[in-house]
Amino acid sequence: MMSAPVYTLGELAQRVGAELRGPAERQISGLAALQEAGPQQLTFLANAQYRKHLATSEAGAVLLTPADAEGFAGAALVLANPYLAFAQLSHLFDRKPIAAPGIHPSAWVAEDAVVDPTAAIGPGVVVESGAVIGARVSLGAHCVIGARSVIGEDGWLAPRVTLYHDVHIGKRVVIQSGAVLGGEGFGFANDKGVWTKIAQIGGVTIGDDVEIGANTTIDRGALADTVIGNGVKLDNQIMIAHNVQVGDHTAMAGCCGISGSTKIGKHCMIAGGVGMVGHIEVCDHVFVTGMTMVTRSITEPGAYSSGTAMQPAGEWKKSAARLRHLDDMAKRLQQLEKQFAAVTRSGDDSSDS
Repeated sequence: MMSAPVYTLGELAQRVGAELRGPAERQISGLAALQEAGPQQLTFLANAQYRKHLATSEAGAVLLTPADAEGFAGAALVLANPYLAFAQLSHLFDRKPIAAPGIHPSAWVAEDAVVDPTAAIGPGVVVESGAVIGARVSLGAHCVIGARSVIGEDGWLAPRVTLYHDVHIGKRVVIQSGAVLGGEGFGFANDKGVWTKIAQIGGVTIGDDVEIGANTTIDRGALADTVIGNGVKLDNQIMIAHNVQVGDHTAMAGCCGISGSTKIGKHCMIAGGVGMVGHIEVCDHVFVTGMTMVTRSITEPGAYSSGTAMQPAGEWKKSAARLRHLDDMAKRLQQLEKQFAAVTRSGDDSSDS
C-alpha cells in the first residue's frame, strides 16, 4: 500500500514562493476543500463565495491572497494566486500509480516498432508496424497504437486509448481512457442521393503538453492533418472533426462539437456544450459561453454567447410562444415605421406651406 507523502509548511511555502504565516514545522499529508480540510491538510481560497467557510475551517493551513489573509488567525501560505499554487502542490500528493519500464508479456509489439527501453507498455497493448514510443512513455492496458504513429517523451495514455495510423503526439501529452485519435473524418460526396466515401488520407498532429479527456475523439484530416497546438486542454466527450486546427493554450470544456475545417485561435476558452459550424475561423483570446452555437467567424477578441439563460418553466413557455410571433411582429413594426415616416413627411410639407 502506498504511504501518504508528508511535507512541512516550510517546504510547501518554499516550493511556491509563498509567505508563511504559521509554524514552519507543521506537517501536511494531504489536500482538501476549505470546509472539509482537517489539521494535517492544506486547502485554498480562490472563490469569494467560499470566503464564509474560512473562519470555521479546521485546515492545517490555507493558501490565501494577501487581502484574504488579513485578520485570518490560522496558518496561511500567502501569495498572489492561491489556485495556481494549489495546482502546483497537488502533484506532490498525487497517488496515481507509476508503471515500471518494460513490455508486459501479453502486449504485442511489431518487430519494426521502436520502443524506448524506459517506456512502460501495459497488458494487452498493441503497437503496430513503424510506430515509435518515446522515453518514459506509459501506455495503459489495452491501448492500441496504430502504424507509424509517434508518441513523444513522457506521454501518459490511460487504458483503452486508441491511436489510428499516422498520429503524431508531442511531449508530455496526457490522454484519458476511451479517447480515439485519427478516426476517419465524416467525408462523403453525394451523387443523386447516394453517398460515396472520401478517403481520409491526412493524419493528426498533437503538440506538446496537451491533455485530452475521456471519450474525446479527434478525426484525421481529409488531406492535411488535423492539428491541436501546444498546451491545449480538451475535456471529456469532445468531438473534433477532420481538418480542424486548435491554437496553442486553448481550453475546451466537455461535450463541445467542432465541425470540419474550423480554425480556433490561441488562448481561447470554449465552455461546455458549444457547437461550431465548419469552415469558420475564431481569432485569438475568445471566450464562448456554454451551449453557444457559433455559426460564423469571430474576428474580434472577447466573450460571445447565444444560448438563453435558465428561467422558470412558465416564463420560458411564454417567451417561446412570443418567439414564434417574432417574424410577424417585425413585419408590423416595419409597417408602423413606414406609416410614421409618411405622417412625419406630411407634417413637414404642411408647415412649409
